[in-house]
Amino acid sequence: MEKIKILKKPKLKNPYLIVAWPGMGEVAFKSVSYLIDSLKAEEFAQILPEDFFYLTGSTIHAGVVDRPILPKSRFFYWKNKAGKNDLILFLSNAQPDLAKAEEYSARVLDLAKQFKAQRIISFASMPQPIEHTQDPAVWCAATSLDITNSLKKYNFRVLTEGQISGMNGLFLTIAKSYGFKGFCLLGEIPLYTIQIENPRACLAILNALGRVLNIRIDFVKLEEQINNMESEINKLLEYLKIGSHGQGPIGEEEMERLKKALGQLTKLPLSIKDKIEKLFLQAKMDISRANELKLELDKWNVYKEYEDRFLDLFKKAKDKES
Repeated sequence: MEKIKILKKPKLKNPYLIVAWPGMGEVAFKSVSYLIDSLKAEEFAQILPEDFFYLTGSTIHAGVVDRPILPKSRFFYWKNKAGKNDLILFLSNAQPDLAKAEEYSARVLDLAKQFKAQRIISFASMPQPIEHTQDPAVWCAATSLDITNSLKKYNFRVLTEGQISGMNGLFLTIAKSYGFKGFCLLGEIPLYTIQIENPRACLAILNALGRVLNIRIDFVKLEEQINNMESEINKLLEYLKIGSHGQGPIGEEEMERLKKALGQLTKLPLSIKDKIEKLFLQAKMDISRANELKLELDKWNVYKEYEDRFLDLFKKAKDKES
């Protein structure tokens, strides 16, 4: 298999392939990371990164500039002694340049084909107008109507229209074109926390996966993460509330403003920052790409942060015309 480093060759029984990259709420990435740790899955292969990732900056350690490490894309396996299907878990800590998405996906699918993977499963987030303490619903989308119908018995909500952005959605489309069947599970996250890790959504997704695949997953550590994260969000909301409104009660409109502020104070995933920078470069060369950039900035609620740079694109485009 070209561009894949094989560390060992496990014998697997009718495996399902589960894939994940960083995205909104880090739902997919953190869910698969937790699954790998919980099941004690073993690494057995890697995709060589040089053809799919490139350096975008430098790292600093103890005041010294150093060359950063390229993102890792790794395969793990878990043998399901109590069931019919073993698992292959693919985890990458960054999304590749989407211009190379199909070639990159082909490497993953080559390995899936070699191990005769029966299904492809991906995860994603589903931003909704819910509270951060609310139990999120799980949505599903599949490569065929028969798979969608088979998932209805688990009381998932069916995504009938829309899109699943980034590699967590795109990969399933590419897998389908290669003849694979599969589905995506989407965990709801509050609209005002799309930039924050969301362990509650991870729990909802992994609980759903456990029911579909009939596997047991220990959620103790994940529940601790939920308590810690929600405690921090509550503290920040309370701080913003007191700092902007005094000690008195606040209205619904003010709370929405605070939630928006919360989103602006949090950090973007590194993969999204890289995507935004690429879109800026593309828009600088071709101003018609600015609309795509604006949509991405609005989606992550960071337009204000980039507003001056965004408007500067049009000033430079006007200068070129004159």
